[in-house]
Amino acid sequence: MHTAVRLRAAVSQLTRHLRSQGSTDQPGSAKLSVLGQLYRRGPLTPTQLALHERVKLQTLTRLLAEIETDGLVERRAHEGDARKSILSLTAAGAHLLTAEVHRREASLASALGAQLSAGERAQLLAACELIDRVAEGLGAQPSTVPVGRS
Repeated sequence: MHTAVRLRAAVSQLTRHLRSQGSTDQPGSAKLSVLGQLYRRGPLTPTQLALHERVKLQTLTRLLAEIETDGLVERRAHEGDARKSILSLTAAGAHLLTAEVHRREASLASALGAQLSAGERAQLLAACELIDRVAEGLGAQPSTVPVGRS
């Protein structure tokens, strides 16, 4: 149990630090999460997106309206059911997502270089493989959001 507690705490702290490094004009985590879902999974109905985000559709309504107005996603009619719509990531949405991912990766790479030796970075890389296996065991998908090689 100690390992699980320590891992969760470390991952949570790292996530908080990475999210907090953005300025007020940076996209929020909810917006990035939705854009990431559309990037990884392709076009989705709002209901499918809510299921993947594990939130109620009503929770997403305002955010979807905002990112649609911002031109980050586009909505079109569902071909098989006129009552439904399909959301797709636009080129602007993909650009915003990849730019933010690269910004966060650069920040993390800088911290890794400053805080860890080459040997420690190699150990951390090996640990990433283990963390991926644990995540897969929990039902998470391995990340396919574009990542740099830092």
